[in-house]
Amino acid sequence: MFQDHFGIDRNPFSNTPDPSFLFMSRRHQEALAHLMYGVQGSSGFVLLTGEVGTGKTTICRCLVERLPEDVDLALCLNPRLSEVELLANICDEMEIAVKGARHSLKNLTDAINAHLLDVHASGRRAVLLIDEAQNLRYQVLEQVRLLTNLETASTKLLQIILVGQPELKERLQRDDMRQLSQRITARYHLEPMTPREARDYIYHRLKVGGLPSDVFDFDAIEEISRLSGGIPRIINSICERSLLGAYGRGVRRIDRKLASRAAAEVLGGGESGRARSRMALPIAVGALIPVAVAALLALDPLEMNLVPALSRSPAMANLRAEIRTWPLIAPLFAGDRDHDGAASRDNAGTRP
Repeated sequence: MFQDHFGIDRNPFSNTPDPSFLFMSRRHQEALAHLMYGVQGSSGFVLLTGEVGTGKTTICRCLVERLPEDVDLALCLNPRLSEVELLANICDEMEIAVKGARHSLKNLTDAINAHLLDVHASGRRAVLLIDEAQNLRYQVLEQVRLLTNLETASTKLLQIILVGQPELKERLQRDDMRQLSQRITARYHLEPMTPREARDYIYHRLKVGGLPSDVFDFDAIEEISRLSGGIPRIINSICERSLLGAYGRGVRRIDRKLASRAAAEVLGGGESGRARSRMALPIAVGALIPVAVAALLALDPLEMNLVPALSRSPAMANLRAEIRTWPLIAPLFAGDRDHDGAASRDNAGTRP
């Protein structure tokens, strides 16, 4: 809707992986360099982790586009597979013929091994890239590790790149994952963009999308950079919602206030929510004060006899007994109850 309003042909902040909008920050360049190292290397695993929305999948797509001609790549984009399904996926990706039943781990492994030997003999390399690898089950991760046992005397036949969220890094630190972890030759954790990188990212998207850089006030860009935490996916969503908000208001400039409202809609919350949170504690304290005063007068723990007539009244005695049963107060008077109970029993024993 806002595209006609701003006179552009496409959404400059779509979260689809359009290569024409590719923005490689320093962090993204370093992550890509680690993946390229894994492709060109000859041993073990390469691990790329990062928070949701930081651009891991975008980097993987960039890697695929830049692969040398002598690399055969198998992509696994759906990691919720069994061991058999994983090996079958590799065979499908590399067009490997399987002799015998395709539900046999041995048949699939033998076929992959024979194919990798042929690839190596022809001077080519084979790479397996698994995205969203934090979702791999333990048995499947173990099967992935076993694939690195396919080797010659001097080199691994299959290079494996694992890409996933921070949970993957945590899993690999467990003791039962040490065999796989020890085979990782390169690790990189993709951090969110810095405020400067986030600003450059927004300006880059505006330029490629055909919008002038001043569509967003500088204060608005600063606000988006701060509220998004430097995560590209969130930046895109806030900027897109800001453009839609500008269209709805019939304006062509986005100020800090509009950007803040857009962020509240994207992230859930807003000034009203924060105001309610700030008021919650004073209201709670205000509600507890009368209760505390009533409890103090009723229990009179220091025997100050603040209101003598009231303290001796039957109504106050009943209230005092009731308050002592409250969950937060009852434990404080457990000893008194035990003492009172013992005294009652003693008195009962001395009655005529």
